[in-house]
Amino acid sequence: MLDRDFCDFLEFEICKAFENSANEQIKGFWCDGVLLKKDENDYSQKLVINKRQVQLKAFIGKDGQTEYELTLRFGEKALSQFVKKLSIKNCFPNASAPNWFEIDTK
Repeated sequence: MLDRDFCDFLEFEICKAFENSANEQIKGFWCDGVLLKKDENDYSQKLVINKRQVQLKAFIGKDGQTEYELTLRFGEKALSQFVKKLSIKNCFPNASAPNWFEIDTK
């Protein structure tokens, strides 16, 4: 389920990923929040199944205040969990795993 609790979880996971990243451009970055878009239709089951991703807003950077568009892509397991209205939190890789996220700092 994509809700406030999930956004808080994602914020924490992003912070851990930055902390464990070998990418020198993002050393010292942190996340100060993840928000759902205002239009709840962006998170309907039908749309998520068709697109296999959702768009969120994340506030990150050295000060944690720069607004980024965050694309959350669903793998097979996460999509299955989402369709069943189960948590997708257990579908995230370990924060120290390499290459599970990308960031365009430009």
